[in-house]
This record gives sequence, C-alpha cells and structure tokens, in this order.
Amino acid sequence: MINHFPLAGSGSGTYTRNLAVHLAELGHEVCIVLPENTDAYDEVEVIRMHPVYFTPDGSQVNESGKKDGSSMDDALPFNFPCFTSHPRSICNFADLSAEQLQMYIAAFTKAIDEEIGFHRPDIIHGQHVWILPSLAVGKGIPLVLTAHGTDLMGYDKWPELRVYAEKAMDACYAVISISKDNCQLLEERFPQHKDKIIMMRNGYDPSLFYPEKLTRKEVLDKYQIAEDEYRNRKIVSFAGKLANFKGVDILLDAAKMYEDKEPDSLTLIVGDGDEREKLHEQAKRLELKKVRFLGNVNQNELRKIYNIADVNLVPSRREPFGLVAIEAMACGTPVIASDQGGLPDFVNDEVGGLVRPEDAQDLAEKIIEVLKKTDDIDNENWRKKIAAYAREHYAQDRIIAELDDLYKKALEER
Repeated sequence: MINHFPLAGSGSGTYTRNLAVHLAELGHEVCIVLPENTDAYDEVEVIRMHPVYFTPDGSQVNESGKKDGSSMDDALPFNFPCFTSHPRSICNFADLSAEQLQMYIAAFTKAIDEEIGFHRPDIIHGQHVWILPSLAVGKGIPLVLTAHGTDLMGYDKWPELRVYAEKAMDACYAVISISKDNCQLLEERFPQHKDKIIMMRNGYDPSLFYPEKLTRKEVLDKYQIAEDEYRNRKIVSFAGKLANFKGVDILLDAAKMYEDKEPDSLTLIVGDGDEREKLHEQAKRLELKKVRFLGNVNQNELRKIYNIADVNLVPSRREPFGLVAIEAMACGTPVIASDQGGLPDFVNDEVGGLVRPEDAQDLAEKIIEVLKKTDDIDNENWRKKIAAYAREHYAQDRIIAELDDLYKKALEER
C-alpha cells in the first residue's frame, strides 16, 4: 500500500491502517510506504512500514521524537505536502518548488522500488488518485486505487499535476469510490475510465470504536475541564481537521445560537489544522463560553469522547465520506451531518439527522432537536441501535472480503 500521509491525522491514513490490519488478519502480508516527519511514530505490529522522512515545520503539534539509530538525519528538507492541511503539516503540493517535487518523487520511487524488490507484492494499492501510485506504474504488478476525495480537490486546484493522476488512472485495474458523491466526481473527471470505478463501503475498526461505560470526569479531567463545566450539561462533539472544508466556522456560528437556547451545553472540538488560530479568534469574537478546543487526541481518547458525547457533528462543506461519523456512531453517538458529499449515504434521522450545508441556523436547530430527543426517548436504547447499525453495515471486519475479492480478480485478469 502507498499513502500520501501518515497513518494518524487523516481519513486516508485511518482507512489505510484499517485495511492493512484486517488484511493481515486474513493472512496477507502487508507493507505500507508513507511519509513521516518523526521516527517516533506509532508502529502497527502486524504491518511492515516503510516511511519516507520529512522535516517538520511550525505546524507540528507534537514535538518530533527520534528513536535510536534515527533515520531523520536523511529527512527531506521540507514537510510532507497535503491537499488541504494535516495536523502535522501545513505544506501543500502547490508549495513545492520544482526541485522539491523532484526530490519528493525520487525519494518515494526509491522506497517503492526497494519494497517491490524485498516484498515482491502481488498487488499494489495506491491511496489517492495522485502522484505516488503513478510511481508504481510499469512494475508488472496490478495496481488498485482508492479515491479519497481530497485528491480530486487537488486535481481541480493544480492542473499542472494532473499528469500523475491520469497516469495512475490509465494503468490501474480498478479505482475504489468510497461514496456515491465520490463516484460522481470520479466519473466527471475521468469519463474514459468509468468502467474501472467500483463502489466499496468505507469501514471503521471495531476494535477501536465501540460503546463504553465511562464517567465524564475520567474522560475530561485530562483536558483540565472543571466538573462544573459539564455537570448536568449536554455534550456536543466535533472531531476532524481544522480545515475550511470541515465547516468548523459554521459550527461556531451555530454554537452561538444553541448556547442561547440550550444553555446547558458544552461543545468539545477535537483536532488541529491550518484554521486553528482563525477559529480561536472566531470563538472569542462570538464570546462563546462553552466551547473547548482539545487539540489532537489519539483514537483511544477519541472513542472516550464519543462515548460521553450526546451528539457528534460533521458540518463539512463537502465530505468525501466522513469516517469520523461512522466511528462516532459505532460508539452509539447520534450524528448530525451536512446533506452533502458522502454523508447522506449513511446518516439519517434514525441515527441523528442531516442539515443544509453552510446553514448555521439549520445546524443549531437540529442540534437542539436531537438533544431534546435524547431526553424524550429511551436514550440508552437509541444509542444501542445506532451502534448496532454501524457495526452491521460498516465494521471493517465484515466488509474486508470485498477488497480481498477485488485483489483476486485483479490477479486473475492481469
């Protein structure tokens, strides 16, 4: 597998990790080639990791650490590029000079060639229809792609880099689309390859996200949130990159409205990104008294936050899929999401509800409605139903066979 981002901090990273772990459980040997800007990254026991190192910049949230025998001395002299931003990098592909782009390509070509020689894979699975999977073309190994949505944003923004996406699409056996909306965008940009597009559900890791009995105190003490801030209050949560397309500014505008009408609420915002300072300033300007920015947290901590939340929000302007919504639902948390992108594929009134994108008032009203519903119904039973829905339809261990079958077909038809 080849990914443009580390395994933590992005949807495609989580997706890649989930697939790799569950493929290993089926008996496959899996190697992931990926960028890193620290060699103190979390390793996955059953997966071979081949990081290409980059130099962290001022956006680095956690201080870079080094292991004994560090490889960071050979790091490329810039941070890994993104389509929008990443909690550990604000560099994007347009920021790379021609020389840096060639350094990027050369470093990943070397890593991919080394792993092909060592690992001798049957399949190469490229994450994103973009630069890195194009480097695996012509190796005599079937190539499968997954379009994650942000890659298609890059395709629109940077026409000078489209040649790499087109090379990968021309050569691949199939490209996986993670939502109906994602599929439509793929067909619009690559109409000549419509027959290669395959819809496949995105899955969450049920060993990481599940219902858990926790007290708010044991979860929130580590964030220095006083007990009187959450006692007898409803908790509203958000998790994701603090990037413009995630719509956190809309959430804050809505918070101003629902704080007035639902005074017993506390909003927890989890994540980081290039909009961090702008959003902090907006919260101050709106005089929001019950909004807390928690920064990045690991997935175990995120599960705990979902479990104590009364509702989780995904107010994205356009979300290619919305894995965080599934992860919250897996914990039994109702989800309110934008009626846009991939979210309408699985979010409805049975598990929370949809709202108009870019409409803070609609979002605020829906939050109040869902919070009231948690008082008016058997909330514990509702949460059990939401978790069961996620488990039945989107648990990775239940749908990994679809990917396994696709790999087999690619091998049979090569």
